[in-house]
Amino acid sequence: MTKTPEKFSKAQIYLHWIVVALVAFQYLLSDGISSLWEKRMDNLIPNEPSFNPHVLVGVIILLLALWRLFLRFKHGVPALPASENKIASLVAKATHILFYVLLIGMPFSGAGAWFLGIEQLADLHALASNIFLALIIIHILAALLHHFVLKTNVLRRIVGMK
Repeated sequence: MTKTPEKFSKAQIYLHWIVVALVAFQYLLSDGISSLWEKRMDNLIPNEPSFNPHVLVGVIILLLALWRLFLRFKHGVPALPASENKIASLVAKATHILFYVLLIGMPFSGAGAWFLGIEQLADLHALASNIFLALIIIHILAALLHHFVLKTNVLRRIVGMK
């Protein structure tokens, strides 16, 4: 990273919330692709990939995650509050690394499963999905803790407020 800005750039904020919305879409509408996958694996339909919005949105998430990562390295990100406990700081950094690993890795595991019909990749994708959901919950709870209990600006800066 080149520097430690006081706040996120507008592009970083917009990309964050667009990815949040797309990830929510993926979770809310994942039953369709799961149903098709099960039918393919049970030989009820040919084991051939078909168009599914889940796949398209996964590709979009991958591209936006790569863009976010580029912006993160180009512009930096705000530092954690000075009052942040060392363990909490480590957890926050590890959480963000894991977010990027999942945002980039899941489209590949999903595409590998969907387009190549590899069941192990589908299992890996499902496991990653559960880990990702747990991580999202932890992330939201940490943001709320920072805002309401610790009274820091962590949540405000990702919504574009000071």
